[in-house]
Amino acid sequence: MSENRKCQVLIVGAGPGGYVAAIRSAQLGLDTIIVEGDKPGGVCLNIGCIPSKAIIHAAERYESLTKHSTENGHMGISITEKPNLDMKGIVDWKDAIVQRLTKGVEALVKGSGAELINGWATFSSSKQCTVKTNDGEIIIDAENVIIATGSTHIDLPFMPCDEEFVLSSTGALGLQKLPKKVAIVGGGYIGLELGCALSKLGSEVSIIEGTDSILAIMDKEIRRPLEIWLKKNKVIVHTNSLARGTKIKGKGASTKVELTFEKDSEEHKITVDKVLVTVGRSPNSKGWGLENMGIRMDTSGRFIRIDRQCRTSAPGVYAIGDVAGEPMLAHKASSQGEMVAEIISGEKREFDKVAIPAIVFTEPEIVSVGLTPDEAKDRGEVVITGKFPLAANGRALTLEAEKTAGFIRVTARESDHVILGIQAVGSHVAELHGEFVLALEMGALLEDIADTVHAHPTMTEAFHESVLKTLGHAIHSA
Repeated sequence: MSENRKCQVLIVGAGPGGYVAAIRSAQLGLDTIIVEGDKPGGVCLNIGCIPSKAIIHAAERYESLTKHSTENGHMGISITEKPNLDMKGIVDWKDAIVQRLTKGVEALVKGSGAELINGWATFSSSKQCTVKTNDGEIIIDAENVIIATGSTHIDLPFMPCDEEFVLSSTGALGLQKLPKKVAIVGGGYIGLELGCALSKLGSEVSIIEGTDSILAIMDKEIRRPLEIWLKKNKVIVHTNSLARGTKIKGKGASTKVELTFEKDSEEHKITVDKVLVTVGRSPNSKGWGLENMGIRMDTSGRFIRIDRQCRTSAPGVYAIGDVAGEPMLAHKASSQGEMVAEIISGEKREFDKVAIPAIVFTEPEIVSVGLTPDEAKDRGEVVITGKFPLAANGRALTLEAEKTAGFIRVTARESDHVILGIQAVGSHVAELHGEFVLALEMGALLEDIADTVHAHPTMTEAFHESVLKTLGHAIHSA
């Protein structure tokens, strides 16, 4: 027997967009129900952003300890034995962090007054769905609906992920044993982040990328320090190479994977322990009744079409996060979720961001906020740029953050000195992004940053110096 429910706000998906929308809706006094088919937190918390960063940090610690165990040590610090690596222990530690945060999200949602229902929602119309739970079916009629169904990894039909030998990022984050050799199909940010981590842990890593460059979302100058690191650490990169399939060879502990790929019209084969497929993500727009809601898709046919208030073509129905278009980033989804809740409550809001930061947690880290110099020129802007090397920053040197020619680059409009974009590459630069975003959102001029006192010794001084460089009078750079 079905239970019938009504609410003011129904949210489908408890990822970073959905749970933020639920909390904010409840805070605003709206009767809110959020439905999640798996664990609260979505891909980002459970099998994406958080667990991958935990693995990356563990890899950095292992690499650092290994340096101290070399014959002459490092920094004047030596340890007598090489550190032991327990991959299962790393994964267990990672899982504990995820579990703690997942429980935290669930507690925050419930504590706000929103109701969390664990089940699978299927819509029969734009504002009615049936939720299948372990205890039966619940039919929900809502005044407003927020679709926050997220995305999933793309499977290649000719080499589907079995999560044993051919892995998605989910399988890679659950490895119980470090593979000696790994082939990564896809040289985007997911593959490169995991590739750098596995290399630091001791795997021999090969990257198979179909285009002429890894990390094509970043410009050549920004990519260069990463390319240097990959070469220095013997990560083999095959560009203009297309994966064609895999074959499992051997039995038991000796089982290997043979990956076939095409490069320069020639067939190549490599034998590895694991193949990791990271060729992008696809919005979750099927399986929950989208076709019954009267919602239009965008011109690509992949994403739900929305306006600047995240409204869909169906009245009272909103879409946020990965299912609603690029960039497919957790922080974009969270910002949209908060905004939509406030719109439903009667506030006047729209999603009009000057910049949404993009961060790649490779070695070195990469940050991009706003326009690159080439993007600005393509828009008809006459620009001035300045670049300051991290090797000239005292704090960066003490943190070893200057490795592989890292820098901060600023682009500004020549006529009025409005900052249009900021990029950075180097260890630990991800934590600088907040000042970059704030500068663009506040419409800062170069002179605003130049006249702001930055504490010494910190890496934020490198941003200050990059602005002075753009103005033509850097202090610590020729």
